[in-house]
Amino acid sequence: MPELPEVEVVRAGLEKHVLGRIVSSVEVLHPRAIRRHVLGEADFVGRLVGAKITAVCRRGKYLWFELADGTAVLAHLGMSGQMLIQPRGVVDEKHLRVRFRFSDDGPELRFVDQRTFGGLSLTDLVEVEGTVLPSAIAHIARDPLDPLFDVVATARALRTRRTEVKRALLDQTLVSGIGNIYADEALWRVGLHWARPADRLTATQARGVLAAAAEMMVEALRVGGTSFDALYVNVNGESGYFSRSLDAYGREGEPCRRCGSLIVREAFTNRSSFSCPRCQPKPRSRR
Repeated sequence: MPELPEVEVVRAGLEKHVLGRIVSSVEVLHPRAIRRHVLGEADFVGRLVGAKITAVCRRGKYLWFELADGTAVLAHLGMSGQMLIQPRGVVDEKHLRVRFRFSDDGPELRFVDQRTFGGLSLTDLVEVEGTVLPSAIAHIARDPLDPLFDVVATARALRTRRTEVKRALLDQTLVSGIGNIYADEALWRVGLHWARPADRLTATQARGVLAAAAEMMVEALRVGGTSFDALYVNVNGESGYFSRSLDAYGREGEPCRRCGSLIVREAFTNRSSFSCPRCQPKPRSRR
């Protein structure tokens, strides 16, 4: 699933192509793409025709278009969602779900989603702690690249969680934008095993893993994010290259770049965690 860097790459690309444009038509080609819009397709389309896009924003893994009428189109890419800018007349993608055309007759916006886990919806905007957000994600915490992100307060909250540190990092109500990839990478950088109890971290360790996540996300942004297959691409259909720089995630059986031990993969919920057995020793179980 795209994480913060990948979604930010898409957001920045969209901003260049759709900001200030007026929607002239919307075509919904698969109902699951707008299943989160409970009022249905007719309402979704009717409210968007004639709408002007005034901002393209993101928090964590969510992005949205702010509209001139004070509402927003909220998008979540899910496992395979893509937001593509295509000239009119280009052959439709196999998994095209929603098409937006604009009054200037310029390039259209296409939402493509092979697995249909992502989706679009219309939502009101609300103000939360001085920031305007779609009401549907008002509970989502700030992410490490947010200018108002408070690393000290978040680290303090992290240390109150009676769960594994990785599970806490994936809790989007604590800190948003971190997924399986960047959690593993941040934990490798600070030498912590994913199963380390969050409430056993020192304040320095908690701040360190959050800082490491932010550093990696900045590095990933510079190369377009992380792509392992053709499902994540930017608005021009191009892949990111941060996968070449990963130190832990996806490197099972390869030597640790710090100590040479072989990276191991362990089951974590319905996913996997990758770590170095020497640099990131397993914690002792609680008494």
